Order: sequence, then C-alpha cells, then structure tokens
Amino acid sequence: MLKRLAATIGGLALALGGAVAAAPAAVATPQGCFYQVLEQHPEADPAVVEHACLTAADGSPEGVLACYFELRHDYIPAQLALDACRRASQE
Repeated sequence: MLKRLAATIGGLALALGGAVAAAPAAVATPQGCFYQVLEQHPEADPAVVEHACLTAADGSPEGVLACYFELRHDYIPAQLALDACRRASQE
C-alpha cells in the first residue's frame, strides 16, 4: 500500500511539473504577441500592433512576414517584431 501511494504521489508530481513546463506555450497567441510588444515598446500604436498580431495568427510564413513588416513600419525593433510575430503564429 505504501509503495502504491508513493508511486501515485510521484506520478502526480511529474504530471504537475509537465503542466508547468508547458505553460509558456499557452501564451503563444495573438494576445501574447500584442502584450509582448506593448510591454517592451509601450509607445507602439495598439491598433497597429493588434492588426499585425492578428495577421500572423493564421500561422503562415506570409502572415508572419506581413506582421513583421507592419510592426517595423511602426518603428518596433526588428528582433521584438520577429519574436512577437512568431509567437502569434504558434498554436
């Protein structure tokens, strides 16, 4: 009985650890893209950022590229724009 209890508790701890490790992937959405840009570049135009992040949400390389250029047109730093657009395109 004690061995079963220890195994169950160990399995539960591993399962919870896996859920915590997967949590950052849950933020990979257009909303995550939007907040990433505005947190790191607060002077960005929220309407432009929202439109760009939604453009990348389809996951296509063309959508990511369009998102990137739209953010760069609003003077968002290149690496931030690329990271945010990639984040929006992941599901």
